[in-house]
Amino acid sequence: MTRHDRTWTTQPHAAALVTRVLDEALARVPAAAALATRLRDDIGVRLVDILDHVRVSDDGLRRQFAEAGWTADPLLSGVWRNPTGLFPAIVAGDTGLTVAFKVEYVDEFVAAQRLTTRIEGARHAPFRRVRFAAADGVAFDAIERRGSTDFEPADPPAATLRAARIHLQAFRARRREFDAIGAGYDYTDALVARAVADLGRNWACWLWLRAEREYWERRNHAGRVQKARQDAHGIGWANQDHHTYDSSREWFHRCVGVLEALGFECRELFYAGHAAGWGSQILEQPALGAVIFADIDLAPDELDIDFAHLHLQPLPFLKRAGLWCALHGESMLEAGINHLECMYDHTRMQSQLEAAGIAFMQPFSDFPHLYQALTEGEWWAVDPARVDALEHAGLITAEQAEDFRLNGAIGSHLENLERNDGFKGFNQPGIDGVLRIIDPRKNLVGA
Repeated sequence: MTRHDRTWTTQPHAAALVTRVLDEALARVPAAAALATRLRDDIGVRLVDILDHVRVSDDGLRRQFAEAGWTADPLLSGVWRNPTGLFPAIVAGDTGLTVAFKVEYVDEFVAAQRLTTRIEGARHAPFRRVRFAAADGVAFDAIERRGSTDFEPADPPAATLRAARIHLQAFRARRREFDAIGAGYDYTDALVARAVADLGRNWACWLWLRAEREYWERRNHAGRVQKARQDAHGIGWANQDHHTYDSSREWFHRCVGVLEALGFECRELFYAGHAAGWGSQILEQPALGAVIFADIDLAPDELDIDFAHLHLQPLPFLKRAGLWCALHGESMLEAGINHLECMYDHTRMQSQLEAAGIAFMQPFSDFPHLYQALTEGEWWAVDPARVDALEHAGLITAEQAEDFRLNGAIGSHLENLERNDGFKGFNQPGIDGVLRIIDPRKNLVGA
């Protein structure tokens, strides 16, 4: 069911506790402190943003986490989570303290860091782990999750691992262009259903998002540059925050349907009001913690409808999401995701990418607890037949049509985000402003 009332707030007490525990652990393990410094100084990634869990043996420290908002996981004994914000899980341990941080692929982390430590868990399994460094009763582990909610490796049968690799290849190579959008969704639904039947929603979702990012990277220069920088340290996109899909109104319910089949749940709804003409359904996959921002054109009288699950009719005009899809195709099909947003020390990340020749737009959120800024848009060629159809329907002017034919239109972005105090929400007024700016009609070369 769509949630309209979710309000996220900062959690400074909980965030301060995590920071203190992490800083004390780093002070006792010099190799881990050096890694944290390299990640921050070389690629703008903060270790606190990729924490997965902290294994704690001290009862007094566990009580401190409970007092700061961590509660027992109803499904996993000895695990505590803080649902009020973005925080690592706390896991009961036998001795000492272990800090576990996320990497996208453990093998790549081991190679990048030149480790000789044995990896726990079979290759391609849902949960893998490697000990990075340990000293003075404190250890740091790098972990890889493919939808697993466990905290110990449990290897599936070889046939299941093979099936996972096949489904990843199917997602990577899936057909994206169709004469009829409905046929494209039928094909995609069937592809997802087969993966879910073999692997379950969580594992299938991890594979899906990996393939979606790879497709987006091929069409986004900033993404390729930053991914190569993060791969050099072996973390991949471990710091991802959310993926953004654009959809036309007629097919939004099918877009949401694909995501729900992969285990995403509707979390909160954004509606920008009468003038803006857009709305977003925010979805979260609980096991992965992955978030989707799904954008759509909305009419002023559609504030109180569950637009994620209704078959909406076209409007007599196109706002940003509708025009983007009309020019490039549906995000779920040929266009791919509009942008990937990852968590950074925003100042360092921006200065590093600008030194590599990548420019940023003005930030649309600039608060102590939340910073967001897009790279300048990747420019994509547009099929003239799409432009002709829009002009013939009176949805764009002749001048706009000619500009799109000759110069293409703004396509995708990488987003630089910094979160503090555990804040898990978004800034709706800022998003409204940036969506107006990146409307293809506001970015005409000939204007």
